Amino acid sequence: MRAATPGLAALGREFAKFGTVGGLGIVVNLAVFNLCRTVTGLPVVRCSVIATVVAIAFNYLGLRHFAYRDRDRSRRSRQVALFAAFSAVGLVIENGVLYAATYTFGWDTPFQNNLFKFLGIGAATLFRFWSYRAWVFRALLPPGADGAKDTGSTDETGSTGGPTDHGEPSNSTSNPAAYHPETTAPPP
Repeated sequence: MRAATPGLAALGREFAKFGTVGGLGIVVNLAVFNLCRTVTGLPVVRCSVIATVVAIAFNYLGLRHFAYRDRDRSRRSRQVALFAAFSAVGLVIENGVLYAATYTFGWDTPFQNNLFKFLGIGAATLFRFWSYRAWVFRALLPPGADGAKDTGSTDETGSTGGPTDHGEPSNSTSNPAAYHPETTAPPP
């Protein structure tokens, strides 16, 4: 259980940074949404899509330069493309909630618009947190984690017992349930 504690603390710090950027993104999203609804007279879902796109741009800058500044930057164009793709899915989730509330159930007062916009943001945030950390802002692997064995001492299974052996089938001493942010990113 002690081995999982540092990993959970790292996940907590990561979630706090993601939450800070996301919280500011929610303020930007709702401010642009309400400004657009008030000033332009566009349909509510169209205003919501505009606000979501502005918030996505704000969030990318915040995540790249604050929350995930220590993550892999080697493939920036791939990162931007993945961010855009996962953000588009989040946009559909977020605005799908508002669309359903407005056009299926007829809930179209300013309070209801903001409530369902906020609920849509919440649903999309869960998806975005998972996808951004797993696919877009991937953790850098420690030296030797790319399949090459460290030169340190090994046990009878050939494992060094270090964090680079996490989850390897030959490593009978690893704890596959433990969270290791430096090694749990999916393969490219």
